[in-house]
Amino acid sequence: MKRNILIDREFEFKEGDTIVIGCSSGPDSMALMDMLLAIRERYSLKLVCAHVNHNVRVESKLEEEYLRDYCIQNHLIFETMKIEKYGDDNFENEARNIRYHYFEELVHKYHANYLMTAHHGDDLIETILMRMVRGSNLSGYSGFKKCVDMGSYYLVRPLIRFTKEELVEYDSKYHIQYFNDSSNKKSVYTRNRYRKKVLPFLKEEEPNVHQKFLKFSEILQEVSIFVNKERNKVLKKVIKNGKISIEQFLEVDLFLQKEILYYLMQEFYQDDLILIHDKHIELIFNVIKTKKSNMVIDLPNGVQAIKSYDVFYLKREMDELTCYEIELSEYAKLPNGHYIKRIASTSENSNQICKLSSDEIVLPLVVRTRKLGDKIYLKGIDGSKKVKDVFIDCKVPLDDRDMWPIVEDGLGRIVWIPGLKKSKFDKKKSEKYDIILKYC
Repeated sequence: MKRNILIDREFEFKEGDTIVIGCSSGPDSMALMDMLLAIRERYSLKLVCAHVNHNVRVESKLEEEYLRDYCIQNHLIFETMKIEKYGDDNFENEARNIRYHYFEELVHKYHANYLMTAHHGDDLIETILMRMVRGSNLSGYSGFKKCVDMGSYYLVRPLIRFTKEELVEYDSKYHIQYFNDSSNKKSVYTRNRYRKKVLPFLKEEEPNVHQKFLKFSEILQEVSIFVNKERNKVLKKVIKNGKISIEQFLEVDLFLQKEILYYLMQEFYQDDLILIHDKHIELIFNVIKTKKSNMVIDLPNGVQAIKSYDVFYLKREMDELTCYEIELSEYAKLPNGHYIKRIASTSENSNQICKLSSDEIVLPLVVRTRKLGDKIYLKGIDGSKKVKDVFIDCKVPLDDRDMWPIVEDGLGRIVWIPGLKKSKFDKKKSEKYDIILKYC
């Protein structure tokens, strides 16, 4: 393998291009660094070495110091960060997200044209196999692309045609120092189990299996482009404001239904899409097709899949119920974007208006969110009714109920559910009242 054959063959650089290189100090990324250094002068490239210290091995500090010295000796820009703590249950996924967010910051900092990572053919095989076992869609089964247009820059994996063994041989031939990550041998990580047990068998059967998987990946990507065009034709009919119209959705071909759900997941999960697999899609189908008016299921990372009457959507579960309690005198702006104000007169008699007598209620009035067990004595009906049942009767979407305003008096009696129902305290136009409230 010639020292510069990879880059010269795959890319047409412009004079003065800037490249951010994700570098771990392993054999793959050090080979990539060397290949780029070999052509730096020819294209006047500006190279930025981006290193993430994952802070899980004692060798991490030594590797960072080596890379720093390497960059000084080779007149490279060196950037590094240290991950102080992890909060996710999925270490591999969280570490990946942190790395790519950091790399993207550097891309913008240096106005780079390319972000390059050292993913190779073995990595592609592992990714495809893991997706097949976990379950995915066409795009997911294809693994990852060699080049991705990110808008203002390109994410490039230039080593995708080579195996790990070939890159190690390259390092040996050109006397390139590198470090082996001891965690790559631990079977606790899913990818390592595929690397240790499955890849050797495949390579024994077919030494060039990485080329076969690359071809498989490229074919699926081509098919995925076609499918996405068909999916996009129906998206505008099916999804509005991030919510799926169930009636429109069920009229679509089953295959496109699944692609629509993966699209919604991708838009919502972004970097965390790796957490979603076939079983989650099946659960969502059950929610959409249930005869119940309302249904909620929990998905990974605090996401909820919700059916509310004739729509389906995703939302992040709030860590705490969003609550508010506002004393109402003349005007109150509400967190849901509406407001309640006191007005002098009106001829309107809808549920947007409430007329009260200060002789029958105790001031001050308070606007608040619902509470467990809330009841209202409705106008013209004997006995009380649960506020929860009022929401159900009025078909208030589940997502809106926790923020819906409830008006109570100084004794905690609910006098009005703005926009929905009036209580027994509401007065007719012919009766005595001195307080008029309007919900806008």
